[in-house]
Amino acid sequence: MVDKVLTANRLGDGIAVWLDANGEWSEDLQSALVARHAEAEASLEEIGKRDFSANKVVDVNIVDVAETDGRLWPTRLRERIRAAGPTIQYAAGFKPADPDFIAV
Repeated sequence: MVDKVLTANRLGDGIAVWLDANGEWSEDLQSALVARHAEAEASLEEIGKRDFSANKVVDVNIVDVAETDGRLWPTRLRERIRAAGPTIQYAAGFKPADPDFIAV
C-alpha cells in the first residue's frame, strides 16, 4: 500500500491543511498523520467526512505521499504545490512555493 495523508482547505481562509496526529488541521505537511494500511486510511476518510460536515474544512482528499530522507513528498504535482504554497505571490505572510520542492 502507498502511504496516504488527509488534506483539505480550511473553510475560513482557503489555506491548504493536513490532518496531524492530534486530530488537528495543520498548515505543515510534515506534521501530517500518515496512513500506512487500509484501516488507517478508512479512519482518515471518516475524520474528513466528519470535519467537512462540521464546516471546518472543504475539498477533503486523501493523497499519496512518499517519505524520502525523512520528509513527506506528495506524489502528484498538484499536491506538491498545495503543500509548498502558491506558485505566485499570494498574500502577506505567504511566500511563493519553493520550485525545488514542486519539481517533478
